[in-house]
Amino acid sequence: MATVLLRSVGDRHVTQVTTEHHALVVDEPRPEGDDLGPSPYDLLLAALGACTSITLRMYARRKGWPLTEVQIELAHERDHERDCEDCETEDRRLDRMTRRIHLEGDLSDEQRQRLLEIASRCPVHRTLMSATEIVDELI
Repeated sequence: MATVLLRSVGDRHVTQVTTEHHALVVDEPRPEGDDLGPSPYDLLLAALGACTSITLRMYARRKGWPLTEVQIELAHERDHERDCEDCETEDRRLDRMTRRIHLEGDLSDEQRQRLLEIASRCPVHRTLMSATEIVDELI
């Protein structure tokens, strides 16, 4: 089980994030925050992109495919136009994450298509698409 500790002090949004071996700062962009680090949504996109890249590299290596580089550009947006088309209540919204995947290497069209399919199998993608339960405990 992965454990991450977050600590926010004062009246600003700067949050210190500590894992077993790493530390970083998370903040909101100006004017809400001081823009001292990536935003929570930046980290969410980074987690999805990193997991996708690692998954594609592992798959290509296992298959012996000549994948030399993976570049992933991610964006997050809310589709307000479609928010309530399929919603039962007004407070639901549709979040959309777009991954633009660029693969370098002497890959066939079939290999590229297969890698695109494999991208959706990365663990973070599966977690985001599943019914995730978040349990809050006050300590």
